[in-house]
Amino acid sequence: MLVEGRLDLSQQPTLFQLPENLTARHLILDDCAALRSLPAGLRCYELSLQSTPLTTVPADLYVSYRLDLTGCDMLVALPEGLKVGSLILRGCTALQALPEGLDVKFLDIPGCVSLRGFPVQGSIKMGRLNMRGCIQIRELPPWLTQVAQLDISGCTGITRLPEGLHVSSWLDVADTSLQSLPASLKGVHLRWRGVQISERVAFHPETITVQEVLDEPNAERRRVMLERFGYDRFFEHVNATVVHADTDPGGERRLLCVPLAGDEPLVCLAVGCPSTGRRYMIRVPPAMRTCHQAAAWIAGFDNPDDYHPIVET
Repeated sequence: MLVEGRLDLSQQPTLFQLPENLTARHLILDDCAALRSLPAGLRCYELSLQSTPLTTVPADLYVSYRLDLTGCDMLVALPEGLKVGSLILRGCTALQALPEGLDVKFLDIPGCVSLRGFPVQGSIKMGRLNMRGCIQIRELPPWLTQVAQLDISGCTGITRLPEGLHVSSWLDVADTSLQSLPASLKGVHLRWRGVQISERVAFHPETITVQEVLDEPNAERRRVMLERFGYDRFFEHVNATVVHADTDPGGERRLLCVPLAGDEPLVCLAVGCPSTGRRYMIRVPPAMRTCHQAAAWIAGFDNPDDYHPIVET
């Protein structure tokens, strides 16, 4: 069966089957809650299957440009030798492995929290690898030697990148366990959750000074520098205004404010843990006026009057 142009069958609750040997240029099957399998011989230029209950796709599936499986949280397997221009697997939380022989130009796998690694053989040709928040992955594959963009932010298990890896555009390293970069990545444009930063800010935050933070003209970059510097350490070195103070089971609480040029004020709640005695500095919105209001916001309450904890921690 040949369908020219765009065929949009999204959000069809009773669609559970498609004809075999279907060929369509653009086929949209998003949010089809009853569609649990695809037919044999399906061929598309672009295929979108967002938030469908598929557990796998057929071995003979052919998609030449873009295969979008975003939010397919029941997907557990993909066929060996899968070849597609752009493969999007955002939020496929049940997927534990990528197929052997995977051949793509762009691979998006953010939020694939069960994914444990890459196939022994595969290829990502000069495009983008976005693996943000893939917390189970410990290392990149040796066959990955050159990409334009690489986002490994939130990949807490990654402690090193392979020598010989080249990234031509940018590399996002936020919230990883990296301490340095290999020589092959010297001079790469670094990002921290999308904000361009220096290698020193990324890997040597202990060298940042308070004055550098205060003098940084770019508000987004200043926020990253603050995060890397540490709110506790920052407030130890500045003359903060005490907006409000009270006590809770953890001891004294203080709502502190520091004005920042060209940006909203930095407001943090200084609290103590009643069980460990450890002190914490937690950033809150600048509109907070009392410690209780700030603690309620941290706990997820929009209305502080609804927040009545037995013990605030």
